[in-house]
Amino acid sequence: MKKEAKFFREAAWSQLKGNWKPAVLFTLVYVIIASVAQLIGSKSDLVSILISLLALVPLGYGFTVAFLDFKRTGSPLKIEQMFDGFKDYGRVLTTKLLETIYILLWSLLLFIPGIIKSISYSQTSFILKDYPELKNNEAIELSMAMMKGHKFDYFYLMLTFIGWFFLGILTLGIGLLWVNPYYATASAHFYEYVKEDYERRLLE
Repeated sequence: MKKEAKFFREAAWSQLKGNWKPAVLFTLVYVIIASVAQLIGSKSDLVSILISLLALVPLGYGFTVAFLDFKRTGSPLKIEQMFDGFKDYGRVLTTKLLETIYILLWSLLLFIPGIIKSISYSQTSFILKDYPELKNNEAIELSMAMMKGHKFDYFYLMLTFIGWFFLGILTLGIGLLWVNPYYATASAHFYEYVKEDYERRLLE
């Protein structure tokens, strides 16, 4: 059964009720660490690249997949979950770098192909978590397979959050501490949906 963006937003909103405080705190800590890392990286291009590789990529991964755990267990987010990307650093780093390179190469052709490919690859982080045996092209290709028939669904889901992100920016960024966990939780619900649909299609 096809599910619309409203379903994922409502599911995320419902799950965050009573869990906003740890989710906002989790996001605040992530923003602080990422901002400090970027400030250090602003000293030079080389330092910026090193900071991204050593800190921002695994932190971004940890932030994303923590909300998948939250979706599945309902347990409040814990700060230590943010550092899960460092536990499997090599696999996470090489796969996310390859994903970025692919998106950049497609974007060189035209802007639209870059967007389409970024949507196709959007489930890669979740896949790295769920399938520890997969890495690099394997994880990216599975994301593409899962997103078959669902790319517009994900694009529309992102569009429905534009207003929320705009409101968050209008509050000098403070509102983003609520918007980001809302979007991240909705994305985790979307992943579970496309994963289930993919597994169903394999049995047909």
